[in-house]
Amino acid sequence: MADDEKWSEFLTDYLPPRGRKVRILATLGPASRSPEMIGKLFRAGADAFRINMSHGTQADRAEIFQSIRALEKLHGRPTTILVDLQGPKLRVGTFADERVDLKTGQSFTLDLDPTPGDTRRVCLPHREVFHALEVGSRLLLDDGKLVLRVMELGATSIATKVEVGGALSNHKGLNVPDVVVPLAALTEKDRSDLAFAIDQGADWIALSFVQRPDDLAEARRLIGGKAALLAKIEKPSALERLEGILELADAVMVARGDLGVELPPEAVPPAQKRIVEVARELGKPVIVATQMLESMIKAPTPTRAEVSDVATAIYDGADAIMLSAESAAGDWPEEAVAMMERIALSVEADKGYGARLHFTQTKADPTTADALSAAAFDIARTVSAKAIICYTTSGSTARRISRERPAVPVVVLTPKMSTARQLGLLWGAHSVHTRDVSSFEEMVAKAKRMALRHGLAKGGDRVIVMAGVPFGTPGSTNVLHVVRLTGDELKGHKS
Repeated sequence: MADDEKWSEFLTDYLPPRGRKVRILATLGPASRSPEMIGKLFRAGADAFRINMSHGTQADRAEIFQSIRALEKLHGRPTTILVDLQGPKLRVGTFADERVDLKTGQSFTLDLDPTPGDTRRVCLPHREVFHALEVGSRLLLDDGKLVLRVMELGATSIATKVEVGGALSNHKGLNVPDVVVPLAALTEKDRSDLAFAIDQGADWIALSFVQRPDDLAEARRLIGGKAALLAKIEKPSALERLEGILELADAVMVARGDLGVELPPEAVPPAQKRIVEVARELGKPVIVATQMLESMIKAPTPTRAEVSDVATAIYDGADAIMLSAESAAGDWPEEAVAMMERIALSVEADKGYGARLHFTQTKADPTTADALSAAAFDIARTVSAKAIICYTTSGSTARRISRERPAVPVVVLTPKMSTARQLGLLWGAHSVHTRDVSSFEEMVAKAKRMALRHGLAKGGDRVIVMAGVPFGTPGSTNVLHVVRLTGDELKGHKS
């Protein structure tokens, strides 16, 4: 949509705002990459789509971009695309017989020799690991199914003892939880995929295996302001530097897959709580991901424990909850999204939801914009306003309001489509791409029309309007205005 003249009210396929605040991020894959299935996931409740660059080709991904943008145009709603880079995944080499069985207590060597391995040794083609390890360090293979302990270190070999044995096959992953491995945050494949994603118009770039704040620097430089940057927290070393990482990232993901491999299982829930809490305090969107409805890969309904897991993330105030294999490769992708939707609606209808949501204190920064956002939260509650409508160019006003977790919808009006799309991961935000306003009177009139057209308010209701004067100046939020609708604002008005 270029402007108000093509406003979504007049689209035959217009969908009203979601009846929930938490966002749903669905991963696309073999089970859901067709335009028809992407449309079904969107209508079932998906607000944003994740494209995982660990699998498939760039040509395949280009078709997915086109399908999502066509869907966006059809429904008149800015739709978010997150591209997840593979990152520097460590893997062992190959075996002469494709797999071996390692026995608990035996010796096993990792070396730089590319010759296919056997029950005594295998290649580990990552020289950086050899320099980072210490005697006593653990090595986890195949998502933690096998555990090795470093006994001796050489320039080209690592002698280990097998503490937990099992089958090991070609190219299985290796995790090093006890040390920081000096790997580049971006591989050559990542750089190629990032350039492709930017060229296709990705809204978010997710950086995998972040270990320290400096890891974000190169990705930020290559993105060049054309997308937002999300840091995936999946290593213990990242938890130790969480605040610094969040200061430099635009958002964060609790990536419980690899995090759950490198941390003891019982340590993952406290880590999740801490990541969500720190992100909320800093006003950065936070996504909880991995195995949320894992059983729905094969079953049409989840376990009660999985439902509780999703609900807990929502109660904690996560901006978004994510489906991985459930929507990418499962047998029930549409049903998994619909289940997420139902869980979210149920939690947000709980009378105790608001109190639990505000258990985390989000202290306002000493700025006019933060002060007005905090005031909007209080005023909306006091006068029973039906919505908060904010004008923004960069999205910063919307992020400040969302940080307060108001009980009413936040309608975000922006002239920048890139901003509208990026805010699809923001709690409570409903983005509208529309012309900017040029006067106070136009600001109020448009806000009233938007509230009515979206069905968020009716005659006699109040809404709160926030903007910056002069209009169109990023970071200038300095106006908060409460208006009452008459219900006649749409009469004779086509834009």
